[in-house]
Amino acid sequence: MSERSLARSSNAFGFDLYRRLRREPGNLVISPASISTALTMTWGGARGETARQMRTVLHLKGSAAEVMAASGQLARWLQDPSRPLVFRIANQLFVEQTYELVPAFVEKTREAFGAPAEPLDFERASEQARGHINEWVEGKTEHRIKDLIPLGGVDPLTRLVLVNAIYFLGDWAVPFDSRLTRSSPFHLSTSEMKRVPTMLRTGLFRIAQKRGVTALEIPYKGGEMSMILLVPDEIEGLAAVEDTLTARKLDSLVNAMEEERVGLALPSFEVSPTDSLSLGEDLATLGMPLAFDPARADFTGIANPPDPGDDLFIGKVYHKGFVRVDEKGTEAAAATAVVMSRSMPRMLEVDRPFLFLIRDNASGLIVFLGRVSDPSQR
Repeated sequence: MSERSLARSSNAFGFDLYRRLRREPGNLVISPASISTALTMTWGGARGETARQMRTVLHLKGSAAEVMAASGQLARWLQDPSRPLVFRIANQLFVEQTYELVPAFVEKTREAFGAPAEPLDFERASEQARGHINEWVEGKTEHRIKDLIPLGGVDPLTRLVLVNAIYFLGDWAVPFDSRLTRSSPFHLSTSEMKRVPTMLRTGLFRIAQKRGVTALEIPYKGGEMSMILLVPDEIEGLAAVEDTLTARKLDSLVNAMEEERVGLALPSFEVSPTDSLSLGEDLATLGMPLAFDPARADFTGIANPPDPGDDLFIGKVYHKGFVRVDEKGTEAAAATAVVMSRSMPRMLEVDRPFLFLIRDNASGLIVFLGRVSDPSQR
């Protein structure tokens, strides 16, 4: 699997997931690259039907070894220090200190993703472990992603948390002149408008218009990365654009772009959600429910404990993104945590009046039969 093929897979997955998340109103930011990386690390230890479902949802092609090799190569390219922007990727495994992972999984994940395994005490100090992971994420994202794993997001049954963090800082190839920024109208709908700080620049941009949307590219310094704006023709046309947007359609728009002199008026903005997205239900609905099934998930490539009750399944997937766009450029960060737990035994709390029987198993004879209405009484 090539780096380009891996990028196409990540993009296709990202649009699939976005179409589900966009149902909630308001601003939204996700990093398909971060989410797919964290899940691909996890998929590397999936087996059987669990692995097949995850492969389909993630649009992965090739063997696990090929995917991992492509992931490592793509990460090295993105983080090349010669590029005139900041791009950092960090991956890490946080494992319950008493739980044994398959050594081959640990080694392959470290080699491909640069993800070392750090032992933590989830069983007796799960809240301290959560704080430690969140501090690690905050440090890797220049303090832009805080509290990735919410209160209660890990517990004494947590055995492994696979985390990816991405940080990006890029200046525009041609910055906007802050002296030209002004308050301009922004139409929330055909009937509602507000005034917002809007940056202005006239120059050569690659631009295309087709099927109700205009696409425009704003390059970052060095020309190796760009921001793509997709602006619907109609004020209330965003939903229609989102409904039909796919990785293939984006490629079609980008390929149709031609350089043209354009006057661009772009609001400066910051999207910084307080709460993390919990992606488990969406991922299961997209086609990988087995990974979240305590009884049927197969992650024996990550851990293969002698007690089936210690088998892993994905309990939660948390994601948080951040982006800020101003006259100088763009700062963005994201992090994803895949929280894997052991199967929780079925609980029966005998906390109400009950019957009891003492029975001979061979004959079925009930030797004693009774009722307990109040255990404190004789």
